[in-house]
Amino acid sequence: MKKKIPLLLLLLILIFAAVTWYQWQNYQKFLQTPLGLSTNLTVEKGTSAYKLGKKWQEDGLIDNFYYYQLLLKMQPELRNIKAGEYKVSPDFTPQEVLNALVDGKVISYQVSVIEGSNIFELFSAIQSDSRLAHVLKDLAALKSEMGLTESEHLEGIFFADTYQFNKGDSDLDIYKRSNQQLAKVLEEEWNNRADNLPYEDPYEALIMASIIEKETAVPAERPIIAGVFVRRLQKGMLLQTDPTIIYGLLPDFDGDIRRKDIKNPHPWNTYVHKGLPPSPIAMVGREAIHAALNPEDGKALYFVAKGDGSHYFSETLAEHNRAVRKYQLKR
Repeated sequence: MKKKIPLLLLLLILIFAAVTWYQWQNYQKFLQTPLGLSTNLTVEKGTSAYKLGKKWQEDGLIDNFYYYQLLLKMQPELRNIKAGEYKVSPDFTPQEVLNALVDGKVISYQVSVIEGSNIFELFSAIQSDSRLAHVLKDLAALKSEMGLTESEHLEGIFFADTYQFNKGDSDLDIYKRSNQQLAKVLEEEWNNRADNLPYEDPYEALIMASIIEKETAVPAERPIIAGVFVRRLQKGMLLQTDPTIIYGLLPDFDGDIRRKDIKNPHPWNTYVHKGLPPSPIAMVGREAIHAALNPEDGKALYFVAKGDGSHYFSETLAEHNRAVRKYQLKR
């Protein structure tokens, strides 16, 4: 009887070893088997590695969930996955996929706030971007989220730049980042402004920057145009800039400025009202803000578009009228 016990024990040990070896071989096979994901993988916020594995099992990508649990137990660092959208390959094993999710190298997209665009153009562009989650129904909702009253204008709170985002980020996230970036850049530029400028505060400089942004797409002309407008303000002259007429007619402007539009007394019309308009008329970038706060010295008080994107600058009205006949009326 005493001899049978060791034999039974030995048999049990052999059986246990065989089962263990069999399970270990299957586990190694599990580690080496591609998961078979064929598209970009999106991990929602709040999703755990365990919950993700359960979904893979339900989708038929994992045959035995026990081995997946064993992987997480043996390598607990794989539990620290991050939400986002990831580029994966069909030949990625479960461990390789989890490693990618732990690294957090998500697919990044970008959206641009275009220099010189108005809020209607910006809102339309962001709303049409299907990669963003949309939480804003209309401009009224955007104003409310940004803490503006119904009478305040959105052009004065967003910075023209390109913003990176991940899938799942919202349209509101972009607007808030753009607003924070504008505050940062405006403060930096205001603190390094030239002397003797006709602005009472940074907001007035932002208004000027928006006019500069709309008047030229030639970078070298921005400080020159800023100088023209600053001198006009200092002399008490009307700014007489067409983009301010157009802004007051949005969103119904049809592309043509008529005589009645020039005489339209809306608050932004600088052909009617002296000084700066009450709010910015477009989204601005750093270059336009810098130009508004560092205008180029000179004597020019007038400029006219030459038809090639650049402008002709004049010191006198007589010279300006000749330039108008040459570059505008001839065309």
